[in-house]
Amino acid sequence: MSYSVKFVQADEVLLGEFDALAERSYGHRVEDIMLLHQYADTRVALRDGRVVAGGMGFLIPQIFGGQPVPSACLASECVAPEERGGVQFLAVRMVEERIRALRERGAVLATIWTSSNGYARRLGWEAPAQVFAWSVPADELKRSFEPGDLDITYGDTRDDVDQFQRDLALHWNGPLSRPAWWSSWQQEKHSLTTYRFSRKGQPLSGFLALTPKRREYHGSELVVQEFWAGDKETASAMLSFLGGHNSTVDSVRFERTSLPPYPILQHNLHRNGAAVAHAKSGWMIRILDLQEAVRLRGWPAGLDATVPIEVGSEGGDSYDRFVLRISSGAAELSPSRVASEVTLTRRQFAAWYAGGYGTVTSARLSGVRGTPEMLSLLVRATADREPWMPDHF
Repeated sequence: MSYSVKFVQADEVLLGEFDALAERSYGHRVEDIMLLHQYADTRVALRDGRVVAGGMGFLIPQIFGGQPVPSACLASECVAPEERGGVQFLAVRMVEERIRALRERGAVLATIWTSSNGYARRLGWEAPAQVFAWSVPADELKRSFEPGDLDITYGDTRDDVDQFQRDLALHWNGPLSRPAWWSSWQQEKHSLTTYRFSRKGQPLSGFLALTPKRREYHGSELVVQEFWAGDKETASAMLSFLGGHNSTVDSVRFERTSLPPYPILQHNLHRNGAAVAHAKSGWMIRILDLQEAVRLRGWPAGLDATVPIEVGSEGGDSYDRFVLRISSGAAELSPSRVASEVTLTRRQFAAWYAGGYGTVTSARLSGVRGTPEMLSLLVRATADREPWMPDHF
């Protein structure tokens, strides 16, 4: 067997081989490969002309601080079982090849969903927030929430919903600025039933996308894929509406991160322990270009700060000094020789960038070091918006 491996962009023939390899590798069909290949940068590794690894990458902006930042979104990577654990580290090389291609097209961040957090951390990624799915008895939702005076409309008008989703996404760190193909892909993948919520004569204030699912042995549940609420009253009405399915379903499951991380669910339930959280594969990000990522991000308009920092190098064996300057909703990160007052690793920088440190205490517990004043300024710069990534891929 040859030990040389060549990485190439997949043509139609290689795409078919990658699709077959993914099914053999995962043990089930990976439908997204054929559904999304026309929108993806798909790379494969060839040994002796045979596909031994592959993966997809999408250049999609992510919202941070209210601004879109070009991100390399990686998905569907696989390595042939007989090639795993070799000295060539095909999985690592496959990641870097996809990032390289998307970085050339402007990506300054990279994001993945993975169950292998330790493996991803070794490659420079960090998880800025915990990821849960929630299961709640339908009876409990019906008992706990009031429907309010909202009109509920079956189906959606895409332009209306897309704009509503884009507007709400600006208030969080992490959502994708969804490409035009996103909604039709989700509909084809999940066979979604959608509902719109609004007050009489008023614009859209809530949107639900869900699908019924029968359990393997008995009963059924509603699986919520999208939950976008513009205010507390709308969120309550949406949860009440879901509880109203209690005559046909046992429970409602909010799929990973479909429920925004505000605590209306936990605050209103009548029975303690009614909502069960299920830990899911984590959303992780990596900063590819520190200076560009800072320049493109949005920043609090009222914050004026200058923070000397040092950040771990790409290889992690040294630190680079910078000065972070924030003013009038913009920021720049400039190389510096000034002694630093805050020290972060690349992974800590990624978590901070995404708003993962809501307090100085959480930053310190994560290992960020700095003077109290400068560390407080740094945390304030990104803690105005919570991290939330509702767009699983």
